[in-house]
Amino acid sequence: MDTAAFKTLAEAVSLAIDAAGALVIVAGIAWALARWVRAIGAAGADAACDPYRRLRQDVGRGILLGLEFMVAGDIIRTVAVEPTLDSVVVLGAIVLIRTFLSFSLEVELEGRWPWRQGRSGPAPRT
Repeated sequence: MDTAAFKTLAEAVSLAIDAAGALVIVAGIAWALARWVRAIGAAGADAACDPYRRLRQDVGRGILLGLEFMVAGDIIRTVAVEPTLDSVVVLGAIVLIRTFLSFSLEVELEGRWPWRQGRSGPAPRT
């Protein structure tokens, strides 16, 4: 396979992975909303607080998963398609921003810092 064909294929793959990431985010939001509507209908108006918290967590999980796909697409595009110093710097900035967003969402979802073990975390090793 020649270089031009490889770059074209890598670009197509990275775009497909980016599209999959966007689809994951949209599907995650739709799934979270459907789950929320079901929970509201089943629980009634009194218990709207718990379904709302679950909605936020489900939406956050969908965004986190979609961001992981998009970072993978960016990495493929940068490494395989145009491996220049400028594109690596841009990739670094994108990964930093998306990592910060992922970290912030994780703290929001779990309600604690990732390095602190909560009640839902694994038991400490002895």
